[in-house]
Amino acid sequence: MRERERKIVRRRLDVEMRPYRRAAMEPHPTEGLLSLVRQVLRIPVLEIAGKVGVERSVLYGLETSERRRTITLKSLNRVAKAMGCRVVYGVVPEGGLTFEELADEIEEMRRVSESASQQASELAEDGERGNREQGTGSRE
Repeated sequence: MRERERKIVRRRLDVEMRPYRRAAMEPHPTEGLLSLVRQVLRIPVLEIAGKVGVERSVLYGLETSERRRTITLKSLNRVAKAMGCRVVYGVVPEGGLTFEELADEIEEMRRVSESASQQASELAEDGERGNREQGTGSRE
């Protein structure tokens, strides 16, 4: 992907992910959603378990694994669908940054790292040159 295309996609992602960036500012924005949605829709556990094709205890286990962030997307989708919902997720930069801002930070870190590597390489070359000169001078 060319840089121009990357910039366009980053801007599009920044717009699309804006609600997710806001949600991500909360400490645990999606913790316990399955249980919460089930309760606010007043859908009995047995009804959802039946639609998913599992026992009630398994559904409770899925809700627990969702709170622990260990549920699979497949299971999350199955339970959401059984409640008449769908899963929509986002990936956003930490700390409320936009993708454009994060890309700028990453680029700056690369520049600093490359500059430090170049300086270290130059210092090593200077040191080797100095050692050679000292070695040559002591032989004369």
